[in-house]
Amino acid sequence: MTPAKLAEVVLAAAHAVFTGRGLDLSALPQTTAVERPRNPEHGDYASTLALQLAKKTGVPPRELASAIAEQLGRTSGIKSVEIAGPGFLNIRLDAAAAGQLARVVVEAGEAYGHSDRFDGQHVNLEFVSANPTGPVHIGGVRWAAVGDALSRLLRAAGAEVTTEYYFNDAGSQIDRFARSLRAAARDEPTPEDGYRGAYIGEIANTVAKEHPEALTAPEPESLEIFRVAGVNIMFEEIKSSLVDFGVHFDVYFNEKQLHDEGELELALTRLRAEGHIFDADGAVWLRTTDFGDDKDRVLRKSDGDWTYFAGDCAYYLDKRQRGFDRVVIMLGADHHGYIGRMKAMSACFGDNPDHNLEILIGQLVNLVENGEALRMSKRAGTTLTLEDLVDRIGVDAARYALARYSIDSPIDIDVDLWTRSTRDNPVYYVQYVAARTASVGRNAAEVGLTRGAGAEFHPELLDHEKELDLLKSLGDYPAAVTAAAELREPHRVARYLEDLSGAYHRFYDNCRILPRGDEELTDTHRARLWLNDATRTVIANGLGLLGVTAPERM
Repeated sequence: MTPAKLAEVVLAAAHAVFTGRGLDLSALPQTTAVERPRNPEHGDYASTLALQLAKKTGVPPRELASAIAEQLGRTSGIKSVEIAGPGFLNIRLDAAAAGQLARVVVEAGEAYGHSDRFDGQHVNLEFVSANPTGPVHIGGVRWAAVGDALSRLLRAAGAEVTTEYYFNDAGSQIDRFARSLRAAARDEPTPEDGYRGAYIGEIANTVAKEHPEALTAPEPESLEIFRVAGVNIMFEEIKSSLVDFGVHFDVYFNEKQLHDEGELELALTRLRAEGHIFDADGAVWLRTTDFGDDKDRVLRKSDGDWTYFAGDCAYYLDKRQRGFDRVVIMLGADHHGYIGRMKAMSACFGDNPDHNLEILIGQLVNLVENGEALRMSKRAGTTLTLEDLVDRIGVDAARYALARYSIDSPIDIDVDLWTRSTRDNPVYYVQYVAARTASVGRNAAEVGLTRGAGAEFHPELLDHEKELDLLKSLGDYPAAVTAAAELREPHRVARYLEDLSGAYHRFYDNCRILPRGDEELTDTHRARLWLNDATRTVIANGLGLLGVTAPERM
């Protein structure tokens, strides 16, 4: 019996009590939940439903809990129900009901853990969004790993998600990039505010080879060639490196599109119609202070040029008009001040900022090698890049390490730890279970052991303490996935997988799955193979949500 099914049973028992006592059925919730008690001695699952309903009905909670417990005691699969404290229900399942979860997991396969929590939601998830002036730096890599994992989690919870990368090929940064390329191609010193690193020379040489006229053309024409060609080369490299990292975007959106299609004017017209635009000092302003911003924001300067914030407004409106009811933007730690103005802007459009716009801020990442934090990239010449991280610890370890921690926490990624083939390396610890469960399956096939079907599966035989602990852990997976999606915290899945791995190792060490020598194959062996394969399913599903492989061999 899954926790979700048990929750339905508890709610049904409460419904029976209400009906029998003539209580108002409208006081019953549509759904409820059960949870693992902190002390395993208290039972397999606990429910606070009686406490919740007592407030609505006026019936003392222990009296209500006693009536619900009596109903539950008549339910197949429930071994016992005890009432604790002011009205907690502590529930124990019989072995057959607990063991059935192994079949549920295996038969559900990749769908196990999925839900309809966000069914009907259309989410635009924007992350990384680095300008094409250099390789993706290590901070952006964190967003690549976390953002991609979050997109998978939201989809698993029923949302329709579009992942998006926003970039521009204009502005002062791109001008500096073009000047840097031109200088490198002409063997001139790098401009004082220019970009440095081996990649600049590589791109400059490629542009010069493909467009030799760029070396001798007048400066404006030359810079334009280096700008267009250089940005194209750099951005293709960024996209390629992200694909190699397992990150694929549904949409690449160029800021230039907003200007070319008149979307900034459209946004300004909409905001003026909403009554939040005013003109002062020759400029056009958005009165964001009406919605909690620390100051009003200029949209169009007195010289007629648009501000970056005007582009933000137009881009947000574009997303909303494409049908997204929730816009999620992931930004680095240096963008914390961005939240207030963006939330106010959303309100200026008539939206609910708490529903329609969500901004996630992530903290910094350090790469540590030989006990020292690395600062410089050999190729980029500045901050460390995606390639620097992957070259040292690999894609799987990098993705797992970046997704394993709350985005609110800075990360120190220790190269020695994440390349170690020992249990203190979290990704190795979890992937080892994936490989071990696959190995058990192969070895079982060699000795003729199969799970069997129908009456051949005897879940009641899974009654060893370590088997029951593993079953409980498997049952926790759907709630872990839903919580990770709701809270935007992929690290919850990683920590869950580590707990599950520990439960599997304890099961494996105490409950022999395969027969020894000429030992006869028994129903216990078959039941344990179901449990082994269920673990393999959940480990693979969880790692898949993090974009990490579940190897069959290590």
